[in-house]
Amino acid sequence: MANSSSADLDNVDSAKRVVLIGPAGSGKGTQAAFIKDEYGLCHLATGDMLRAAVAAKTPLGIKIKEEQEAMNNGGLVSDDLVLGLIDEALKKPACQNGFVLDGFPRTLMLDEMLEKQGVKIDKVLNFAIDDSILEERITGRWNHQPSGRSYHTKFAPPKVPGVDDVTGEALTQRKDDTPEALKMRLESFHRETKLVIDYYKKKGIVATIHAEKPAKDVTSEVQKVLS
Repeated sequence: MANSSSADLDNVDSAKRVVLIGPAGSGKGTQAAFIKDEYGLCHLATGDMLRAAVAAKTPLGIKIKEEQEAMNNGGLVSDDLVLGLIDEALKKPACQNGFVLDGFPRTLMLDEMLEKQGVKIDKVLNFAIDDSILEERITGRWNHQPSGRSYHTKFAPPKVPGVDDVTGEALTQRKDDTPEALKMRLESFHRETKLVIDYYKKKGIVATIHAEKPAKDVTSEVQKVLS
């Protein structure tokens, strides 16, 4: 892990505000964690932020809770609420050196909000991957909620199917990791992000990442784009 010295940050000055666009299961979270550590940026994972706000019962979290059913059924929380979370996060000291945003935008509202703050996005990484690969990746995911341990029926199976290796407790699957919910999510993703990707392409800041590759190869691609 590289440390986030001022020299590191100078080297990636052109990519201090990075947005990752890609469907669920495309590996954005893995690469966002790498970018965060490598370049000293704050990691804004909108899915995690939504769940944390609901758990903390913040004013925004209470509003999000009202849309929780939509999330659980594969639907998407409204852009206004997600933008509110991002706006709050960007005001924190941890985000003053820049950010890597994972899980948004679906509309151009993010760019409008940032422009009002005098901030612009430096690089958009478009994680391109075939839907059939995503179905295999996502529908096989199972979790041990108390510990956060994750498994996959094909790529990282537990020793006993459906059971956590350490505690022997039952594993659970997120409601939006089922084939039916995934189909809804992908349809929404493709429909809503085409306009956004085209918009950023016109600005000349989009780099296509071949997300079907192994994670280490994807990391190498990301490094080349941000160097």
